[in-house]
Amino acid sequence: MPAVLDEFAAFLELERGRSAHTQRAYLGDLRSLFEFLEQRVPGGDLSALSLPLLRSWLAAQAGAGVARTTLARRTSSVKTFTAWATRRGLLSADPGTRLRVPKARRTLPAVLRQDQALAAMNAASSGAQQGDPLALRDRLIVELLYATGIRVSELCGLDIDDVDIGRRVLRVLGKGNKQRTAPFGEPAEDALRRWLADGRPAVATSTSGPALLLGARGGRLDARQARTVVHETMSAVEGAPDIGPHGLRHSAATHLLEGGADLRIVQEMLGHSSLATTQLYTHVTVARLRAVHDQAHPRA
Repeated sequence: MPAVLDEFAAFLELERGRSAHTQRAYLGDLRSLFEFLEQRVPGGDLSALSLPLLRSWLAAQAGAGVARTTLARRTSSVKTFTAWATRRGLLSADPGTRLRVPKARRTLPAVLRQDQALAAMNAASSGAQQGDPLALRDRLIVELLYATGIRVSELCGLDIDDVDIGRRVLRVLGKGNKQRTAPFGEPAEDALRRWLADGRPAVATSTSGPALLLGARGGRLDARQARTVVHETMSAVEGAPDIGPHGLRHSAATHLLEGGADLRIVQEMLGHSSLATTQLYTHVTVARLRAVHDQAHPRA
């Protein structure tokens, strides 16, 4: 099984162009499936994979309280694997062809109000007033996430050469290795210039490489560190929901649409492959519109 997983990982990376994050998720799903297989079939023979066994595995996951979004991803993981294994001759027939992907329930994401977003940026900026290198970095993290709407993995993957300060744009490598351009405004530019001038040189080491954002020891910033920074910043804003980097992404998209931005422009900025994904944010703005109407209109 380890050799099969290694070969499948190479397929995901080289032929499907999946990110390291997606590879880890898919391989984790398959290890869970193989453990389930070994419990049901002595020796865990791969040829024993069948549609009933796959359905039993997913049912056990659902019974354990796994979220529908996770079940949907695990189903996709298995379907991708069984199709690949069949082509490789590891399976005589593909048991995943009739496996249906559970529909994930789309819930409205928590977003900041525009005044809360401003308060969060001010909180991050006040922490950087003393010139502490990590405080300068933390301000930049919050400013860039909100200004551009990029994912936290995309933020941590940025190199110095990916930033064009003069034009105020980032070159972002997103899902599926798709490259896009994300603009940012003057506050993010100021945070970027201060980090590059006073913050990054103070923590950079000989092993830092070209990474734009660095951890305390000089290595490339980890996504977990970025999430901690955002949560700590939000805790300083009274009444704000406890959101992470993805919440700032949701907030950026929502505020763009509330400001009159075209839906397809927002789609391009966020790197969504489907407009249907971006349309989720229109539901957020409509929900907010209804809430204001209910509160303010005399005939609500």
